[in-house]
Amino acid sequence: MNIDINVIGLGYIGLPTALIFAKNGFRVVGTDYNNDIVESLNNNKLTFDEKGMEELFDIALKNSIKFSSDYQKCGMYIVAVPTPYDKFSKKIDDKYIKIAVESILNICESGSIIVIESTVSPGTINKSIKPLVESKGFVVGKDIYLVHAPERIIPGNMVYELEHNSRTIGSDDKIIGEKVASMYEKITQGGVITTDIKSAEMSKVVENTYRAVNIALSNELAKICNHDGMDVYEIIKICNMHPRVNLLNPGPGVGGHCIPVDPWFLVGDYPTLTNVIWESLKVNESMPEYVLRRISEIMDENNIKDYGKVGLYGLTYKENVDDYRESPSLQLLESQKNHLASPLKVYDPFIEKDIVDNQYHDLKSFLDDVQIVVIMVKHQEIIDFMKLLEGKIILDTQNICNIKGTYKI
Repeated sequence: MNIDINVIGLGYIGLPTALIFAKNGFRVVGTDYNNDIVESLNNNKLTFDEKGMEELFDIALKNSIKFSSDYQKCGMYIVAVPTPYDKFSKKIDDKYIKIAVESILNICESGSIIVIESTVSPGTINKSIKPLVESKGFVVGKDIYLVHAPERIIPGNMVYELEHNSRTIGSDDKIIGEKVASMYEKITQGGVITTDIKSAEMSKVVENTYRAVNIALSNELAKICNHDGMDVYEIIKICNMHPRVNLLNPGPGVGGHCIPVDPWFLVGDYPTLTNVIWESLKVNESMPEYVLRRISEIMDENNIKDYGKVGLYGLTYKENVDDYRESPSLQLLESQKNHLASPLKVYDPFIEKDIVDNQYHDLKSFLDDVQIVVIMVKHQEIIDFMKLLEGKIILDTQNICNIKGTYKI
C-alpha cells in the first residue's frame, strides 16, 4: 500500500499515536527495532494495557495499519522514541532520536517531513538533528523538513487525551507547519497551534517543569508538617479554599518518563538560571528516601526489627496502569539496598512479571506475610478492598485510607 505516515517507536507514545492516525483514515506503518513488539502487534496483541486501546487497535486494524521492523518510504515520519537525560551533565541524551532520524535519512525521499514527537530540550532539533540531516547531503527546508509536535498524553487516559488535548506544531517553515497541523487537526478535537521549532520545544519542557515545581512544594510541606506535628492534608485543604491557590497533594516521589526527566533538560542547558527548578527536582527525588525513613520510624515505634515484615503496595508510577518507569517504589527499593537490610515485600496487581525481589502476585498472600503495609500507589483495587488492611500497621502515602491509626506521609 502507499503509506502516508511511518511512526518510529511503538512504546507508550508511538503506538497510540500510530493507531489514532490509522483510525482517522491515514495509511500508517508503525516501526520498532524490537521484533517482539512488532510480532505481538502483527498477531493482533497489544503490548501494554490501557483504557480504550483495544477498541482503538481494532479500528486501526480494520483500516489496514501495518507493523514492521523496517523503515518505510513515505511522506511523513513521526519519531516517538525515548529521550533520557545524562545523570551527570543533566543534559538531554538524544542518541535514540539521532539513530531514528539517521535510519529515516537512509531510505526517505526528497521532500519528506520528519516530525519529532519525543520531548527534547530547547534548541535540540536545530543543534543536533539539523546538522545530522545536512551531513547526509540534504538541505533542510528544501529536501527534508523538520517539525516538532511534542506529545501531550498521560498513561491511564491516553486515548481520551489524544483525541481531546490541544497540540502544538513547531516548524520554521510556515507552509509545512500548516500542512502538518492540518493532519493533526484530524486526530484531535482540542485545537492545534503552530509556532517555531524552538518555542514548541520549550513549551513542552516548561509544562512538565511547572508540574514538577508544584509537586515539590507539596512534598516539602509534607516534611515540614510531619516534623512539627501538623496534618499536611488539613493545611492543603484550608489553603485551597483560597480562590487563587491550588496546592497538590504530596506523594512518595515522582515517576514516569516526563516530570522526573524533562525539567532536567533545562537544568543541564541553563545551570546558572534554574535554581528553583533544580531545588524542586531534588526535593522530589528525596521523597522515596524520606518514605523509607518514615518506615524505619514506624518500625521503631512498633518494635518491629525485620524489614521483611514491611510490604509496599504498588510498583507502578501512577494508579491503574502497568507503567513502572522511574516509579517511586523502585527508587525506594534501590535506596533500601544501601541499608543492607532484609528486602521489603512488594505487590502490584498491574505487574504480572517479576521485576523485583520478593514480589507477590496475589493480594491476600502479600497481606498475610507482612505487618506493615505502605500504600505507594492508589490503585482502585486497594480502595475497593481497604477493609483487608484492618489489623495491619499502615503508612498511607496517598491519603486514601481512613482506618484508625493510619500513619500519613
